[in-house]
Amino acid sequence: MAKSQHYEIDLLGNTIEYEVCRSTDATKPRIDVDIHGVTVVLPEPEEKAPTQLLRDNAAWVVEKTREYDRYRKKAPKRCFEEGESFPYLGQPHEIIVEQRPSSSVVDGTFRLAEHHVANTSVRRALETLYRRNARQRFGRRADHFAEEMDVEYDQIEIRNQRTRWGSCSTNGTLGLNWRLMMAPPEIIDYIIVHELAHLREANHSPAFWSLVAENDPKYESHAEWLRKNSSRLIFSEADL
Repeated sequence: MAKSQHYEIDLLGNTIEYEVCRSTDATKPRIDVDIHGVTVVLPEPEEKAPTQLLRDNAAWVVEKTREYDRYRKKAPKRCFEEGESFPYLGQPHEIIVEQRPSSSVVDGTFRLAEHHVANTSVRRALETLYRRNARQRFGRRADHFAEEMDVEYDQIEIRNQRTRWGSCSTNGTLGLNWRLMMAPPEIIDYIIVHELAHLREANHSPAFWSLVAENDPKYESHAEWLRKNSSRLIFSEADL
């Protein structure tokens, strides 16, 4: 993707900052709105003006921008120091740094290996622990639900996306965000069931949601929890 350029536009009385990126990979113009802002992605060559695309989708752009503004304001203050607490499977866990062969989660605490913290940082050691345990838990739960749902996936990739929790490629690769390890177990299961269901139903059709409901009867409340509480899963300021 080519280097982007920054602009401003008035949409429905709101000043919206946006970037324009030209991409050889894009097949049609699109607008991406995420926690970092608004980006208009244009194929090369493309004659349609980005301002027209933004005005055509003004209500959606303004609402999504406000949504991410609210999300940023809810971001918890994180301090990467011994004695601080971070959520793990929905419960607060205190950070303890001590001499041990490797970092582990023990009795409601993060026991970080002193040598790892010394060579990197509390933040890096903690993230490594989350990622390692994510791979183990996601694998176990995906295997369980894949058998229940009579589907087969190829592999799991631990992803680092800031606001997307899961994905499922056409070749059967499940992409799961390690930050889900901060959420309650039932929320992790919902995302895994959701993505595995795409191996049978590619879109969000009634048949898709029926399959999800068979394996997660409370999926609507789990989706609502994630919508309302996703800011709790912000790991650090780098996520913003």
